Amino acid sequence: MTTSTWTSWPSREALSREGLTPARLWLSRTVRLVVLAALLWSTFSEATAPAWGLVVAGIGLAGCAVAAWAFFRTSLEHRLWPSVGLMALLMGAALTAQQTGFHTPAVVLWYGCAVTGLERLPLMAAVPCTGFALGTYALVTTDGWLSIAAATAGVGLGGYVLRLDAEARGSAQRLLAQERAARAAEAETAALAERGRIAREIHDVLAHSLSAQLVHLEAARLLIEREPQGEFRDQVLERVVAARGMAREGLAETRQALSALRGEMTPVEDFLQEVVGTAELAVTGERRPLRAEASQAVRRVAQEAMTNVRKHAPGARVRVELAYGPGEVALEVRDSGGRQPDGELTVSGSGYGLLGMRERAELLGGTLDAGPDEEGFVVRLRVPA
Repeated sequence: MTTSTWTSWPSREALSREGLTPARLWLSRTVRLVVLAALLWSTFSEATAPAWGLVVAGIGLAGCAVAAWAFFRTSLEHRLWPSVGLMALLMGAALTAQQTGFHTPAVVLWYGCAVTGLERLPLMAAVPCTGFALGTYALVTTDGWLSIAAATAGVGLGGYVLRLDAEARGSAQRLLAQERAARAAEAETAALAERGRIAREIHDVLAHSLSAQLVHLEAARLLIEREPQGEFRDQVLERVVAARGMAREGLAETRQALSALRGEMTPVEDFLQEVVGTAELAVTGERRPLRAEASQAVRRVAQEAMTNVRKHAPGARVRVELAYGPGEVALEVRDSGGRQPDGELTVSGSGYGLLGMRERAELLGGTLDAGPDEEGFVVRLRVPA
């Protein structure tokens, strides 16, 4: 054995009940109940002390139960000296029980200390504790040496087998966790590959098409501007310029969607700073990366709200607040200007609309509220993140 074998603790997976099957859990609970019942029965059946002595014995058993529970907690947390101290306290209680005539509880406590110490402590502490418990039992018992040797060897072997079983269970739990992590990473890699393929398809089809439209619309604008001025010419030019603007916005939105698919999106805070421009931007809470869906929802709502501000309340003061909360992210866009009725807000230059944003938020399990607030208008978004 190496030095680390003697000084290392059993893993937390080995010491906890995680990974136990329901059958093993019920078996463990049944054994504990049987042992507790046997202790109570033997304590009160063997004793010849007066009533107050039985009360003291009952209190002592309760104290031993509390100490045993504390030992399980401290050993689970890998706290050596508190665990050893509690083990010594239990063995002292066993010696006291033996000296006062409670032989069966004393034997159970010695055997329990020997087994649990060997199962849950580092070997450098487990071996002395187990040796002391079994040695003390061998010195005070009146059984023959053959039965003592068989009992101590069986208890020591049982404790070591339980330790090996716990370590095997802990190793199985760690391997299972690693396998799950590997599967999750593999699924994420496959998803990223598929998203990359979709991004390439969109880029090759939609982005190229929009870029070609921009070129043709710009050419059409230049040709129309050469024509003599007139009402018809001005109307056509206005429509072409509007179509060019929509194509440009559509291309920008497509590029953002492609970046999201590739996982190359800029931080939400940087995007909001670009969108709000000179408006006030406040970010509260602990910043953290957001899921792609939540990030896209925040970006789209901010973009839509700012477009509506410029369209329906030009010159209004705007405050944008992004708040990171426990399990969610909230966006609030508030302006100081007037607004047209809600029906006017369902369509904007980007072609999304607040109704579409509300549907997007609800699909993510969030909410979006928009309406008049004091002198202006406010849009509030909350989505899980």
